[in-house]
Amino acid sequence: MHAENTMNAPISELVRTLLVRRGVVEDADIVAFLSPDYEAHTHAPEFLNDISIATDRILKAMERGERIAIYADFDCDGIPGASILSDFFAKIKYENVEVYLPHRDREGYGFHTNAISALSQRGVKVIITVDVGTVAIEGCAHAHGLGIDVIVTDHHEIIGARPACLALVNPKIAPYPFGGLCGAGVAFKLVQATLREGKKRELENFTAVALGWEKWLLDLVAIATVADMVPLIGENRVLAHWGLKVLRRSARPGIDALCAATRIRKSELTEDDIGFSIAPRVNAASRMDEPDLALKLLTTKDRDEAERLAAQLEHLNASRKGVVAGIVKNARKHVAARYNAKNRVVVLGDPDWKPALLGLAANSIMNDRGGVVCLWGRDANGKLKGSCRSDGDISLADLFTHAREAFEECGGHAASGGFSVSQEQVHALPETLARAVSQLQTDTVPAIKEVAAHDALITLREISWPLHRDISLLSPFGMGNTKPVFRISTVQVVSVRTFGKEGNHVEIQLTSDGVGAPVRAFQFFKTAEDFTHQPKAGDIVHVLATLERDTFRGPVKLVLRVIDIFAA
Repeated sequence: MHAENTMNAPISELVRTLLVRRGVVEDADIVAFLSPDYEAHTHAPEFLNDISIATDRILKAMERGERIAIYADFDCDGIPGASILSDFFAKIKYENVEVYLPHRDREGYGFHTNAISALSQRGVKVIITVDVGTVAIEGCAHAHGLGIDVIVTDHHEIIGARPACLALVNPKIAPYPFGGLCGAGVAFKLVQATLREGKKRELENFTAVALGWEKWLLDLVAIATVADMVPLIGENRVLAHWGLKVLRRSARPGIDALCAATRIRKSELTEDDIGFSIAPRVNAASRMDEPDLALKLLTTKDRDEAERLAAQLEHLNASRKGVVAGIVKNARKHVAARYNAKNRVVVLGDPDWKPALLGLAANSIMNDRGGVVCLWGRDANGKLKGSCRSDGDISLADLFTHAREAFEECGGHAASGGFSVSQEQVHALPETLARAVSQLQTDTVPAIKEVAAHDALITLREISWPLHRDISLLSPFGMGNTKPVFRISTVQVVSVRTFGKEGNHVEIQLTSDGVGAPVRAFQFFKTAEDFTHQPKAGDIVHVLATLERDTFRGPVKLVLRVIDIFAA
């Protein structure tokens, strides 16, 4: 997987402008950005903290025939990570392995003592965590007391004391050069290291594995890297870039079934397809039913089973959409009644809200207004749990640190996190978080992002496939490398309409001098009233938008996804 020949063709001025805006200026950096080389631009797993301890213990467990458990989070990072390790053990023909995914509602996020006890009773001697465990002080101590060695593979922030685990494999610990890996990315590194060590020791089941076989697992790494919204820069960019290539050729029946169910052309699959189609269906398993459904889908070799599981996830995802839409509608009413543009943090809750769906709802509210949005509900055990989303100006990890006394449990990334809260503390949570936000703010932080920045000016006449090919050189897009935003000035609105079953999406036809057929512009989950200027037929406006491929209806064509509209 070496660099492609992207640099053989001259780079357009637009691409150079977009690179500069991303801080990519030097020739070597441009090459690395536009033509990621898997071997040159990824880091050796041996740099990871405790990795040699982890690989040695796994090999000892195999030598002794000990039972190994993979304990993974229930989201679209933990489940692909568990699938990576499951595929690895299947490849080296070690069968004394099981996967444990905690139930989102009944157990919630974390490394739970009850689950550890149950694994111990089934004879487990080694637990490998995925996307969980960095702060699992109680869980690791419990496992140690039961004689279980815990290998933590995780990427969450290290807060306070480290757990008493055998190995803590986390890229945020020096000397690993890149701290932004997702949980599945760390699991992939563990597989890399274990394969290398097994081959080095000339173990039969390892020497039989073709050199570089693990690269076929990059399809799962790409899904998790995009879905978990880690920064798509540095090593993540390389893993996502090559992972998408593997994904387009993936032999997994589950991927084929998902693509068929969602009408995705697998050979043209993009990071948008992961974010908007694949990840929501993987996450729907734990949000609406059992996370094992998604695990089976990603690991099955049976095409009939894959089609059945994909149909089941499609049904769950449709149900999930309806419930989330109801929560968002209710929450928006409360936001309008209680908060104004100066409020940097929104806290809302309802005992009837399902905690498993609140991350999605919080993200919708956050996209409406920016800032920090925290929503809470009550789980099946009567516990109050919630999710937070941030637009990036305020790190949720920092916010949780400043308001730690308000929560029973909390954790997450800069942009997303989860928490549980007591009945006594929940009513004071809005004031507590508002005070914490005030402590974190500086005078330079704007109250609310009212106007989105743009990367370049273009006209409607310039919208073309060559322009799209130029933009695509910078993909995959995501956190840290967002899609270029274009300002298209002085265009005329031909028509405005809503679409979708509930009429909750907007479509705008635009034209200007020299343009033949009108250009379609759209945005999901917005109405014309949501833009700075409400567009009407005949208006002359300025538009901020990204350029997209529309593969949904008929021939593939180019469309604009609208960010905002202003009066000319």
